[in-house]
Amino acid sequence: MQSRIPSTARTGRPRSAATDAAILDATRVALVELGWSRLTMGDVATRAGVAKTTLYRRWAGKNELVVDAVAELFDELELPDRGSLSADIEGVVLQFAALLERPEAKTALMAVIAESTHDEPLRERIRISIVERQKRLVLEGRARAEARGELPIEQDPETASRTIDLIFDVAAGAVVHRTLVSAEPADKDWAQRFTALLLTGLQG
Repeated sequence: MQSRIPSTARTGRPRSAATDAAILDATRVALVELGWSRLTMGDVATRAGVAKTTLYRRWAGKNELVVDAVAELFDELELPDRGSLSADIEGVVLQFAALLERPEAKTALMAVIAESTHDEPLRERIRISIVERQKRLVLEGRARAEARGELPIEQDPETASRTIDLIFDVAAGAVVHRTLVSAEPADKDWAQRFTALLLTGLQG
């Protein structure tokens, strides 16, 4: 009789969340200290206190590792419930701007974007792991505003999807340009003026 191996035996050892967190944190620290070109998987492994094989079981290479290190930072963003759409937008814009002021976020994001200009698979990974994942904030904000009666409910799914994409592009692009390209403060005054401009378009 052919023996049957339980499915749990085929999955291997489960990944440790603590190990993953240590590796991603070490990646961000190494990027700040070494920069993209000098960063190696071996250096990250040493800083995280793990074997290099542990990294390669999780990530195929440096590109994938750095994108996930950036994505984890962006997952910290939350849409605050401040009672109105304008206040909610201001809150998340200020959060995003503060995140981009952190050296590990600034360095890692600029590094992967620069590298992706000649690496199409890396660009796709950024889109999936960072951009698409963070559209959750726009989806949540739109749904909350519709429930409050601040925005009309969009009946057509395709139109709704295009609107979500556009809102995300405008908001994320403006904050990234303001903080990382222009190197100007995205403070409360700027966030209020930007929000007013964005809402004019949404409610027009």
